[in-house]
Amino acid sequence: MAIYHIVLFKLKPGVTQTQISTLRTAGAALVGRIPGLRSFKLGPPLASTAFLAQGWELGVHTVFDNEETLLGYVGHEAHKEFQRLREPMTTEILAFDMEFDE
Repeated sequence: MAIYHIVLFKLKPGVTQTQISTLRTAGAALVGRIPGLRSFKLGPPLASTAFLAQGWELGVHTVFDNEETLLGYVGHEAHKEFQRLREPMTTEILAFDMEFDE
């Protein structure tokens, strides 16, 4: 089993590519620091489908071992550090979690 944790963000005006790159790097650094976090990817929607994104400008896709490790991630200090970096950049977030057999 694996848990896919998908989070979408609406950005505040003026957020730069440098800020997004810093956020991406900080997120990728969570892998190995947070137990059960297998992968972390952050990026914008594809240009070919961005018209369907309804204003969501950035997304995170993470994979966890199980729901327990996802719940541990939410309260982990390293994740809280990431959130403190992200909060000044975003106006809204949407999270969606799914479980899949592997």
